[in-house]
Amino acid sequence: MLLTGIGVLATNDPQLGPGLLGEIHDAAVAVEAGWVVWVGREADAPQGVDGERIDVAGRCVVPGFVDAHTHLVFAGDRATEFEARMAGTPYQAGGIRTTVSATRAATTAQLAQGASRLAAEALRGGTTTLETKSGYGLTVVDERRSLEAAATVAGDDVPAVERTFLGAHVVPAEHTIDDYVALVCGEMMQACAPLAAWCDVFCEDGAFGEDEARAVLRAGAAHGLGARIHANQLGHGPGAQLAAEVGAASADHLTFLSDADVAALVDGGVVATLLPAAEFCTRSAPAPARRLLSAGVVVALASDCNPGTSYTTSMPFVVALACQRYGLTAAEAVHAATAGGAAALRRADVGHLAVGAAADLVVIDAPTPVHLAYRPGVQLVATVVRGGRVAWRSAA
Repeated sequence: MLLTGIGVLATNDPQLGPGLLGEIHDAAVAVEAGWVVWVGREADAPQGVDGERIDVAGRCVVPGFVDAHTHLVFAGDRATEFEARMAGTPYQAGGIRTTVSATRAATTAQLAQGASRLAAEALRGGTTTLETKSGYGLTVVDERRSLEAAATVAGDDVPAVERTFLGAHVVPAEHTIDDYVALVCGEMMQACAPLAAWCDVFCEDGAFGEDEARAVLRAGAAHGLGARIHANQLGHGPGAQLAAEVGAASADHLTFLSDADVAALVDGGVVATLLPAAEFCTRSAPAPARRLLSAGVVVALASDCNPGTSYTTSMPFVVALACQRYGLTAAEAVHAATAGGAAALRRADVGHLAVGAAADLVVIDAPTPVHLAYRPGVQLVATVVRGGRVAWRSAA
């Protein structure tokens, strides 16, 4: 494949062009066997390239979005809870149990169908790689079923998926916290670890404390799972510093941070995955994105797609929110939604467009990436290429 007529190509490689996005103007991209084999000015493009040729007619191209925090496997919805929040009821972690009941009652096929529907929706919004979690089953059988459902999300019309075991989402009503942590670290971990790459825990008042979260993440590490953590969302807590202690790839939410927390994230090399749509849907304070970036923390943006607090798959919406609520520039937001997400998943092959990168890219129906924030809520994704193949193209 050869893409030509690119008005602005955002490579995320400063060696290829100026600025944070490494922009090349009047650009072209050559793809072979699913990988980028050449990028540069169209005037210098290689000749005699076999395969499909796509002229994007002056539109801009960005790397495929990497959504490093989603919860796609669930049943039911929580529209009533959302309506109550809009009327002034504060968000609390206990709402998760509503989804647990519906998820347990659903068949594995129904869970798989729902997750695939949302994943296909995400791809149409430009997401080419995403992470998704279990966490709404909270029994050995239902957590494994959730990961089995996530494993069926595959094909040319959905993003590539990484799976995370989140048995430690909340404590189900039938258990004490000590009994449930023992179950998560033991039988549940043994059943679920073979189907996951990551282990996550919700470290928060109303969910799991520092000691319980540490035990879960250490058990995950013993089973070969990388660490992720929901941290410092509802108030200040130990999650951010625990992430650094255990070498987590990512700490997510991070609305309430002390200076010591920020320093720990820097020293631990932990990516801060921020979720502005969740803050938007819960009317919460924004995470301190500028403070994190100024301290040298790598920031990722993710959708947090889930039925309770962020029922969206749209990374362009997340980019626009990050500009408005965090004060990020459009370049910073696009970088965080692509290269930042890749860093949160410790992936070197996605989130950028240089030679050797996966050929995952998005054609935006606009002259520059700034329009993703400049035109919020507008469908600007024109074409999505994943693995060197056109996965979706707008009919417009």
